[in-house]
Formats: sequence, structure tokens, C-alpha cells
Amino acid sequence: MDWGTELWDQFEVLERHTQWGLDLLDRYVKFVKERTEVEQAYAKQLRNLVKKYLPKRPAKDDPESKFSQQQSFVQILQEVNDFAGQRELVAENLSVRVCLELAKYSQEMKQERKMHFQEGRRAQQQLENGFKQLENSKRKFERDCREAEKAAQTAERLDQDINATKADVEKAKQQAHLRSHMAEESKNEYAAQLQRFNRDQAHFYFSQMPQILDKLQDMDERRATHLGAGYGLLSEAELQVVPIIAKCLEGMKMAAEAVDAKNDSQVLIELHKSGFARPGDVEFEDFSQPMNRVPSDSSLGTPSDGRPELRGPGRTSRAKRWPFGKKNKAVVTEDFSHLPPEQQRKRLQQQLEERNRELQKEVDQREALKKMKDVYEKTPQMGDPTSLEPQITETLSNIERLKLEVQKYEAWLAEAESRVLSNRGDSLGRHTRPPDPPASAPPDSSNNGSQDNKEGSEEPPLEEGQDAPIYTEFDEDFEEELASPIGHCVAIYHFEGSSEGTISMAEGENLSLMEEDKGDGWTRIRRKQGGEGYVPTSYLHVTLN
Repeated sequence: MDWGTELWDQFEVLERHTQWGLDLLDRYVKFVKERTEVEQAYAKQLRNLVKKYLPKRPAKDDPESKFSQQQSFVQILQEVNDFAGQRELVAENLSVRVCLELAKYSQEMKQERKMHFQEGRRAQQQLENGFKQLENSKRKFERDCREAEKAAQTAERLDQDINATKADVEKAKQQAHLRSHMAEESKNEYAAQLQRFNRDQAHFYFSQMPQILDKLQDMDERRATHLGAGYGLLSEAELQVVPIIAKCLEGMKMAAEAVDAKNDSQVLIELHKSGFARPGDVEFEDFSQPMNRVPSDSSLGTPSDGRPELRGPGRTSRAKRWPFGKKNKAVVTEDFSHLPPEQQRKRLQQQLEERNRELQKEVDQREALKKMKDVYEKTPQMGDPTSLEPQITETLSNIERLKLEVQKYEAWLAEAESRVLSNRGDSLGRHTRPPDPPASAPPDSSNNGSQDNKEGSEEPPLEEGQDAPIYTEFDEDFEEELASPIGHCVAIYHFEGSSEGTISMAEGENLSLMEEDKGDGWTRIRRKQGGEGYVPTSYLHVTLN
């Protein structure tokens, strides 16, 4: 069934239908265009959201990036960003393959429809013109027939009239004959016009107009087929990105499963483990009996009149229990001695690895320059060998400098590792670890005895309170020898006893315990090679007899 046969008389209906089809095509193009704008806005919002929550610092500078929770969150953000990229791809495909192509096709269809309807209207106008000519020839034939009949009647009446002259009769007969001839010609013209119109009308309804209507049908069917393909592109654009979106969702799922709570706990330990020993028990302070110390002119704990100051409430400076107190800001040093032992070891290890990488880079550069110099010497036209001398000299200087730095960091790292190992051994040998260095010190030790040498000392960082005024007292019988030690102890850290009443000790040295800490943070010990004095209690691993 076709329009030319079944809808031969529905030209106006077909005109409205084809216009409706083109309008529907335009509406769909507009819908897809707005859908594209929605996808682009959605993708942009997703990207802005990801940008807002991504870490601002590089992963190598962000300690939180070592936790699996943070890594999984960053992975999810990256997958969401990839998902946004797929939404942008959908928008691009819809814009190019649907909006642009269908809009162009719609314009072509409008031009073709206009051409077909112009052709149909011309055919109709030609048929109408032929019908008008037929009507004119018909009216002319009708008029000539009436005139001929009237002239014949006039001639017959004159012929019977006895009073009429012969000349009048002949004239009337000639007029009747002329009118009859004109009517005959009009008849022949009308017959020819009618035959021509019928032929044109048959051609119009059975050939010309059906062809035009069939062309319109073909155009409309092509438009509908193209529109259906456009409908399919809407889903096809989504199906193309489904595998990638599925991978994004799978990546999010894997990121969720990658969260490892136990591993994160271990990472936290590795990041913040200080290497210090835990504080020991707090000793009982007996304030019921005053305790006298040996006076010293340089002692900060001795009044200006020379009389020993009695220990009382608020007189003894106590060591801060650093895990629970506010830490003083330490001055950053090159050997990282301001950090706890474990953190110092890690930072030194990082610095050593960086120096080794830089050293290897300089060595490779030196080898490359030497090879280039050899090539220049063998082939002078390629370059001047002497032009490479400054670069080679600079590279050698960098290598020497980096070697010295590597040796320096290796020495510091060895010292730091020995401290860490010593602290671990002490932790296994007793249930509690010794506290931090005391906040008080013997006389004259505030400037010399408690300061570390960067390259030779492994003493822990000073805590807040050691910069404050120091008040310390020693027993009056400091010079008296006790009969026997009450225990033994091992030095955890090196201590330089440069103040009055103190004694030096080396890290790991075995010592005799002569007197326990009486609450002021100092313990009296005796060295095997002779000599007694006070050292910080927190620097000792004490065992009583």
C-alpha cells in the first residue's frame, strides 16, 4: 500500500503529517541537546567534587597517604573522576552523532519536502488551468450554438415573410450559415479541449500525483528510520561506556576491600614510634624530714647567703612525663637529634637514600661526560673536548661532596640504630622503661652538662622545663663512702658530668648503684674505675639487690 494509490485525494493531510514528522525530529534533537548539557554539568560537578576532596599535598609529603584507608579513599576519588570522564564521553557522542547529524538531516528533509510539495502544487495549478480553458471553450460553444440557432430562426422567418425582400432573405441565410459554421468550430474546439483536459487529468491522478505522493512517502519513511536510529544512539552511547563504568565500580569495590585496619595500626606505629623507653615508677617524696645538700657557689639551688636550701613543696624541679605533657618546640638539627630515636633513624635513612640516589646520578653523569669527551677527541668536528672540562670538574666536586655527606649520614644512622637497639634491649629486660631525662640538674649543669654534642652524643631531646631555673640539692654526706652498693645499673645514654656533684658515664657502661633517686630525678652511682657522683635517673637501667 502506498500513498499515491490510497491517499490520492489527501494532499493536505499528507502535508500536515510530513510537517509533524519534521517537527518531531527537531524536538528529539533539542531533547538530546539538553540531555547533553545535563551530562556535561553532571560530569563537571563530579570533577569539582573530586578536586575538593583530593589531598592537597603530594603523597610523598603526606604521612596520611601511607594508611590503607586514605589510599582507598583516594582510589575511590580517582574512580569517580574516571566515571565523570565517561559521562563527558556520553555527552560528546550524543552531541556529535545525534545532535549535529540529525539537525543536518532535518534541514535536508525540509528542503526535500518543500521541493515535492512545490512540484505537486504546480501539477495542481496546471490541471486547474486546463479545466478553466475547458470551461471557456464550453461556454463559447454554448454561446455560438445559441447564436446559430437564432440566426437560423431569423432566416426562416424572413423566408416565409412575403413582405421581405429577396436581398433581406439572402442576407439572413448567409448570417445563419456563418453562425452555424462558427458553432461548428466552437464544437470542435470544445471537443479538443475536453479530450486534452481528460488526458491531463488522468495523467495527474494516475501518474504525476501518485509519483509525488510516493516520493513524500519515501521521504517520510526515511525520516522515521533515521529518527529511530537516533533513538538507538541514545542507548548505544550509554552501552559504550558501560564496561568502563563497570571497571570504575569494580575499582571502588576493590578500594573498599583494600582497607586493612591491622596494617593501618602498624603503619601508625612505624610513623610515630619514638624509640624512647617508658617512664618508670614515681618515687615517694618524704617531705617530713629536710634533706641537706653539699653547698656550691655555682649551684642554682643554693641561696646567696651560702646556706643550703631545704627541700620543700615546690622546691624540687621534676622531670616532665613527656607523653602527657606539652612538648617544647625543638630546634631542627641536621642529624635530626631533635627527634625521638626511632623517628631520627627513619629520617636519617631517608636522607641517606636520597644522597645515594644523587650520588649515583652524578656518577652516571660523569661517565656520560667522559664518553662524550672521548668522542669529541676522536671526532673534533663534533665538538670541543675542553668545553666539557667545567662540567666534569663540577660533577667531580659534587661526587666528593655527596660522598662526604653519605659518610656523615651513615655515621649518624649507625649511632641512631645503636640507640634504638639499646632501648629495645632495655624494654625486654624490665617491665617498665625509664622516664625521660630529669627536668632538674646538679649545680653548673644547666649550660654544659645537659647539652649534647651533635656527632658524639645520643642523649634524647631536652623537654620543656629544662630551660627554666634549676633548683637541685645534694646530700651533705656526698663525700662519704657507703659500705656496699645497693644494686647495679646500666647507662642507657651517654652523660657528660661536667657540673659539680655529677659524674660522666658512657652509654652501655655497667655501674654500681649507691643511692636511689629520692624524687629529684638524680641517682648516685659508682664507676668501676673509681669515682662516684649523680647522674640522671632516666639515663639508667636500674636493678636492686
